[in-house]
Amino acid sequence: MRDAFVKLHISIFLAGFTGLFGKWVTLNEGLLVWYRMFLAGLLLFIILLIAGKLHKTRLTDVCRIGGVGLLLGLHWVAFFGSIKAANVSIGVVCFSTVGFFTALLEPVIIHRRFLAKELLFSMIAVLGIMLIFHFDVRYRTGIILGIASSALCALFTISNKRVGRNHSTSVMLLYEMIGGCLGLTCLSPVYLHYFPLTTLLPGVTDMGYLLLLAFVCTIGLYMLQIQVLQKVSAFTVNLSYNLEPVYSIILAMIFFGEAKELNLSFYGGIALIILSVLLQTREVLNSKRQ
Repeated sequence: MRDAFVKLHISIFLAGFTGLFGKWVTLNEGLLVWYRMFLAGLLLFIILLIAGKLHKTRLTDVCRIGGVGLLLGLHWVAFFGSIKAANVSIGVVCFSTVGFFTALLEPVIIHRRFLAKELLFSMIAVLGIMLIFHFDVRYRTGIILGIASSALCALFTISNKRVGRNHSTSVMLLYEMIGGCLGLTCLSPVYLHYFPLTTLLPGVTDMGYLLLLAFVCTIGLYMLQIQVLQKVSAFTVNLSYNLEPVYSIILAMIFFGEAKELNLSFYGGIALIILSVLLQTREVLNSKRQ
């Protein structure tokens, strides 16, 4: 269990860099995610082919995993859309509502009873977000997209845990990238109709960022996350990911100077979010000792 928590927090640290690419890459959020999934799927396919770890998978399983990958792709589109509509700090803090959505959705999807402690810990994080945005409504579009991103992420994590029980981490990630990429391709005519672009091809700098995003913050991050989900509940993973804003905000302060946009209510909200994570972590560790 301790190794699982170490891997979990390494993946959270890598996730902290993800939001920065939303500002570095000049492509809009839809194309950014399409290239991320295409490159990640291609790189992972080459790695598995060289390593001789490509195995036959039933078509029904491929379709199920691919469907989960589309949920992941839609989550990313909303997440990067939130960052582009607002800023990195706003986008990643909205992500903290994922624990709240998981506490509501997981009992319905996997047919278990609601746990009062899960709801309580989630509400602490939600109160943190309310404190942050009570005094700052400049980024309403970014906030709405960020909350939508959290709901989609909760659905992805719960679904991922269900379909991933009998498959290796690498196989899961490969078919999720393929499924997400194909799904976004099918949706692209509608997307491009409402959000037309002057070019579909990334420049040299954007391609460099996209390769880093695909290899480090996608393949590396999600292989760790899928391994963790085999030992830790989806709720605990999602709630622990509330620490992602802390890493992202610090990095955004360094690279984009976002500190000047933050106020005391923002830091108070972050403190509540961290408290919710600490309480849940203590609860999980105590339950394992019993």
